[in-house]
Amino acid sequence: MAAVSGWGKRVYKTGWLPTLQLIRHGAKSVTPHWKPMHIVKEKLMAVTEYIPPKPLTSETCMKPPVILPKEETNYERLLLHQVKQIFLESKMIVVCQYNYIPGNDMVTLRHWLRKYNVHVRFFPNKIMNPFLLESKYKNLLPLFVERNLLLVSMETRAQETLQILKRVPQINMLGACIDNVILSKQGFVNFAKLPSIVTAQGETAGLFLVMTSHSGRLLQHGSVHLCSLLDHYVQ
Repeated sequence: MAAVSGWGKRVYKTGWLPTLQLIRHGAKSVTPHWKPMHIVKEKLMAVTEYIPPKPLTSETCMKPPVILPKEETNYERLLLHQVKQIFLESKMIVVCQYNYIPGNDMVTLRHWLRKYNVHVRFFPNKIMNPFLLESKYKNLLPLFVERNLLLVSMETRAQETLQILKRVPQINMLGACIDNVILSKQGFVNFAKLPSIVTAQGETAGLFLVMTSHSGRLLQHGSVHLCSLLDHYVQ
């Protein structure tokens, strides 16, 4: 005790005092126990719950989705090249709406059309729409909405194509392009009713012959009439 009291006196004399004093109290039990909420209070809390108002415009409208450009594949480039060649070289292109048709009937249809040098071509709309949008055939763009097929020919076989399409009700004609002229369905039907080029040329030649014979008859009428008058005068 004497040693401790002596050490305490020395510390006190030097001016050092402890800055923190720990005082320990007795532990108290404050653990809360869960109690179920009363049913009336629970209903009141549910009714009075704050619901934040929804924004007038959704975030998707304010921030349009970012569409990354897709690179064209070699197959798509090949199809685009074929489409350009068809519209460049073909004289008749008929756009039809394609519904389901059995495979055997489709083979028969191809066979009927091939007799008149008309071929069936399928192209997806993702190939046709960009091409038509940048070409002079953009008026055909509204026809390519669903699955379509093209009837292509190097000749104007409108009458034969129309007769074959009447046998296949699953394929509906929408429009056509003949000699770089876009026609509607009714316009294509009217064009099919026109006579062929050979018949039109024969009719035109016959009309010219009638006109020339009539002109010769008119030119000779004066001289014949004059001769008849002179003969009557002599008599």
